[in-house]
Amino acid sequence: MRYVRGSFLILVLVGIVFAGCSRVVPKEEPPLKRVTAEELTTLLRQRDAAIHSMKGLFTAKVRGGLMPIATRVEGTVHYRRPNALRLRGFTPFGSELFEFVQANDWYKLRLPLEGKVYTGRQSDMKELGKLARFSQLSAWAVGGVLGTSSISREETVQVVEERDRYRLEVYTSVRGGAGPSRRLIRRLWFDRRLLVVQEDRLGSNGEVEAMIQYDDFRSLDDGGIVPAQMAVDQNRRMLRPFKISLEDGRGQGTIHVTFHELQPNQTIKIEDLGQAS
Repeated sequence: MRYVRGSFLILVLVGIVFAGCSRVVPKEEPPLKRVTAEELTTLLRQRDAAIHSMKGLFTAKVRGGLMPIATRVEGTVHYRRPNALRLRGFTPFGSELFEFVQANDWYKLRLPLEGKVYTGRQSDMKELGKLARFSQLSAWAVGGVLGTSSISREETVQVVEERDRYRLEVYTSVRGGAGPSRRLIRRLWFDRRLLVVQEDRLGSNGEVEAMIQYDDFRSLDDGGIVPAQMAVDQNRRMLRPFKISLEDGRGQGTIHVTFHELQPNQTIKIEDLGQAS
């Protein structure tokens, strides 16, 4: 009899616990605040202007055959406004894999292990194979840290609310045919903090060239790197993603990039950028 009473008491207690759980209602997120395309465009330009130079280190984990030799790359990055960039990649054992230099629409790709150097217009890089593709994807990843995704004066935008995010669609003007038109070249997703957390880059044929995810946001300042939650409001323009994942739209592979020891707004010499004086 005592066993029956004890079992009954346990069932009652379990019922009370489950009843209490059933009354717990998930907290609903408030609706998105209204944000205009002009406000997002201004925000991107402000974040771009906050950094005039940067140097640092990165580690890239590569999958899918983008790198024929190594699946892990240690690298250095140097950048100076408006668009001078140099990336160097090394194997974990210190052998140099590549050097990628760009300025305006010009690029240089040096492959020491193959003894080859390529130069030309960036629009022609797709003809150079997977290492060139890896260099281009890496440059886009670095752009996510630098904030170089701002909207140019020739581009037009529109904003769309998508669940709990804002999606900014970026168009460029296209001439020809019956008359001027526009072509979608990028999509950027902003979270509630108005940080860019996702981006699609589209080619001239409208197909997605790369899908990019931004994560691990931290604040950069001259005193070092501090966690994002410690950053004060006036320093929010310096919040940058320290982990970036890129998926090649052509199905050639993925790259996961982690940045280290980033130093913004330092003196960058012309030799640091791999350019002739």
